[in-house]
Amino acid sequence: MTAKIESAMVMAAGIGKRMRPLTATRPKPLVRVAGKALIDHSLDRIEAAGIEHVVVNVHYLADALEAHLAAQTRPFTIAVSDERKQLLETGGGMVKALPLLTGDPILIVNSDNIWTDGPQDSIAHLARHWDDAKMDALLLVIRQASAAGHGGKGDFHMDPNGRLSRRRPGRIAPFVYTGIQLVSRRLLVDAPEGAFSTNIFWDRAIAAGRLYGLSHMGQWFDVGTPASIAPTEAALGEV
Repeated sequence: MTAKIESAMVMAAGIGKRMRPLTATRPKPLVRVAGKALIDHSLDRIEAAGIEHVVVNVHYLADALEAHLAAQTRPFTIAVSDERKQLLETGGGMVKALPLLTGDPILIVNSDNIWTDGPQDSIAHLARHWDDAKMDALLLVIRQASAAGHGGKGDFHMDPNGRLSRRRPGRIAPFVYTGIQLVSRRLLVDAPEGAFSTNIFWDRAIAAGRLYGLSHMGQWFDVGTPASIAPTEAALGEV
């Protein structure tokens, strides 16, 4: 049964150190790639998926990002989760935003990735594969060889049933997390105070055998540095 995704969170509070000097005067989500701000690529995908409510967290140069969001003309409502006083990292940011988010599961999207759909809409693909009885989180992952702009050693192994496990120390893992996931509200309970990484939630789900992955069939670009922009734009121009 396809999950109904009522709301999405766009993670947009980071300082963007790797994107300097472009982030000296603007927050990373407002860096322009292929003719539009990075965050607008994510918002376009969320709009195409028919999601009705979006929460965006803000911290660095928050006024500029809030003004950009206020100028949007979208068919969904936008709320801001304000982290000006303290940057809460990914996990802490999700917990702070939770009261502003509706429905279950919730779509979480990083604002510094750009993706194209494969044979089907990627968000709808996640929704169709969500199984509430066995999953606490469903991550969209991509094979490392196809992860454009990503220089890491991979993040996860995935078994034939889609269950994820961590990359082993000193090894390479075949799958990279795309920054796109469905998360159940039940995974976000009993959270630490203050700033912490989503890895705490993922490790909890792995221990329970409830962290799953779904392979992305389209293109995906990690737009984390100024040097990654031109190759991403060139590739998108070929789509």
